[in-house]
Amino acid sequence: MKQKNATLIARLQSGEAIIGIVGMGYVGQPLALRYSEVGFNVLGFDIDAEKVQQLNAGHSSIEHIDDAELTKAVANGLSVTDDFSRAAEVDAIILCVPTPLNKYREPDLSFVIDSVDRIVPFLRSNQIISLESTTYPGTTEEEIIPRIISGGLQVGEDIFAVYSPEREDPGNADFTTKTIPKVIGGHTPACLEAGHALYKPAIEHIVSVSSTKAAEMTKLLENIHRAVNIGLVNEMKIVADQMGIDIFEVIDAAATKPFGFTPYYPGPGLGGHCIPIDPFYLTWKAREYGLHTRFIELSGEINQNMPAYVYGKLSGALNERGKSVNGSHILVLGIAYKKNVDDMRESPSVQIMELIKSSGGKLAYSDPHVPTFPKMREHKFELSSTSLTPESLRQFDAVVLATDHAAFDYEMIHENAALIIDSRGIYRDGGDHIVKA
Repeated sequence: MKQKNATLIARLQSGEAIIGIVGMGYVGQPLALRYSEVGFNVLGFDIDAEKVQQLNAGHSSIEHIDDAELTKAVANGLSVTDDFSRAAEVDAIILCVPTPLNKYREPDLSFVIDSVDRIVPFLRSNQIISLESTTYPGTTEEEIIPRIISGGLQVGEDIFAVYSPEREDPGNADFTTKTIPKVIGGHTPACLEAGHALYKPAIEHIVSVSSTKAAEMTKLLENIHRAVNIGLVNEMKIVADQMGIDIFEVIDAAATKPFGFTPYYPGPGLGGHCIPIDPFYLTWKAREYGLHTRFIELSGEINQNMPAYVYGKLSGALNERGKSVNGSHILVLGIAYKKNVDDMRESPSVQIMELIKSSGGKLAYSDPHVPTFPKMREHKFELSSTSLTPESLRQFDAVVLATDHAAFDYEMIHENAALIIDSRGIYRDGGDHIVKA
């Protein structure tokens, strides 16, 4: 008896399959380049017509995506469209769209649902759909599968569905799309088998789990693990500061233990699209089962309060010098969510900027990776990055070190800034004009 997924698997294994990727952002673009690199024709989908045009011209707005690599992929057949009817042309549809929280800190699946609704009318037999967007356990079963079968196709018989969470780490040269292990959960055994055939040509190591729910939970555990530990060390930073202890010295000393300890470092809060958001997906879903995720909620509370903690350090330091935030010239160093990238998603630096702005501070920023403040849904600053020179630094009453980019000349900053609020532990030796935050 012929396997129901045999035709699809044969096309994937031969390299004849066309790979469709919905959402050409921080996850979708690297994945598209990887499939192109191993010889597949790739069709990207995005609702942003301007982005579509730029990508087809070989230009990416993401700093770590090299235009030369993108241009090569376009020459080899990569194309991007905003015409979702072309979903009928592809053999695989990989969903890489945002899953933010709404203003009530509840899951917002509108991008996922909208994308699926756009492609459902054009689905056909012998296709596979893979959701990579981070979400709560049950999303594939409860939201994706019913929409697929509404068109008359049977999942596991005619069409195949898997969940395989993205694990991109922008700016990390040590781990690439190719080398990061890929977790896959299938809706049925036939779906899982098709999922293996989809990812095996592009990813070195595949990790199977028993269901889409288990795969969805795996992604949440990865990021909850980080969020809880960062919340712990952020709380430890506050306690250590009150006791006159350098938390970074303590962490470095503890890290010499060769077992049972993993170092996490404090900062001005959590950023990026995953760690500040994903834990609350599980918190929300757990309530359906009458459960309260106390560790997650507590760490979330601590981490969300860190920008205000840094702002409080700034305000207190200015007060000690006979100044207030209102009217002071304040420079924020680094507005990306982590060092050496241009990714602004959920950046705590921006929350610090909002606090300074609301208090009447005369605000500026410097970030070599973000030359102009980008368009954001919840934040608007008409600012461009300030060049760092001894002269420019002396114009500011205070400098808030929020993101520790390698490109900053920290010695020059130390020598010329009147006051430095250090949230990243760069200036361990302190000084009269250094305030640890």
